[in-house]
Amino acid sequence: MKSRQNKRTAAICAIFAAALYALNSPVSKLLLTKVPAVMMAAFLYLGAGIGLSLIRFVQQKYGKKQTESPLTKKELPYTVGMVMLDIAASIFQMIGLSMTSAANASLLNNFEIAATSVIAFMVFKEFISIRLWIAVGLVSLASMIISVGDTACLTLSFGSLFILLSCICWGFENNFTRMISDKDPLEIVVIKGFGCGTGSMMISLILGERLSDARYIFPALFVGFVSFGLSILFYIYAQRELGAARTSTFYALSPFIGVLLSLILFREVPSVSFVIALVIMIIGTYFAGSKE
Repeated sequence: MKSRQNKRTAAICAIFAAALYALNSPVSKLLLTKVPAVMMAAFLYLGAGIGLSLIRFVQQKYGKKQTESPLTKKELPYTVGMVMLDIAASIFQMIGLSMTSAANASLLNNFEIAATSVIAFMVFKEFISIRLWIAVGLVSLASMIISVGDTACLTLSFGSLFILLSCICWGFENNFTRMISDKDPLEIVVIKGFGCGTGSMMISLILGERLSDARYIFPALFVGFVSFGLSILFYIYAQRELGAARTSTFYALSPFIGVLLSLILFREVPSVSFVIALVIMIIGTYFAGSKE
């Protein structure tokens, strides 16, 4: 009974993570008109690091006991790999987002599910159930239907290519994070935030990017805190019980939420193919969350 309850709680965490991350593409797309792409990636992760550091400070100040295990030297290879992959993924994502629509970027993020599951199965030998393979297949089918529904998506643009590259990086990163997900989630996100944010900012300055209006720094940091910091925190909690592959399948909700937000923000009219794909996505999510 307790195990079943833990899995239910983990599924809810995964859905929350997906919903929060869904804010990233449409809101970042708006900010990218004022903030350079690589610098935007840096602000997103720095926002996550700063926000979660404040949460950690409040917990310690009010006497909450440390019950989570800290990272050790044993986890160093996975921690370093996690940070490096996050830097690459976030930069690819922002470059791709600056070259394509927010809705298209949100949909292409579905590729992260397939990448995470295949890597988990082939590299990390994680068990993938038949129901989960069906879920991944349905999620992929839903993505294909929407992509084909818009003839513009039939041509693979450079923007789309960068989004796909970011998904591959995050597929590996999800599995690296899985290997340390039993450690303190707050510590992991803080390391992600400051490590990836600092690395991306250094690359941004080397590339000669400059911010013309400092007023957009705080909005970018806040988006990072919500869509990266809190989202990653919920994602790690979910991975503890569900594993990398199954958590990524619940995360399939994120692209569709992102698409809905993009349709609202950019006042686009949803097509019939979108509705059909949404139904398939719901069925896929059912298979992901149903009993083995």
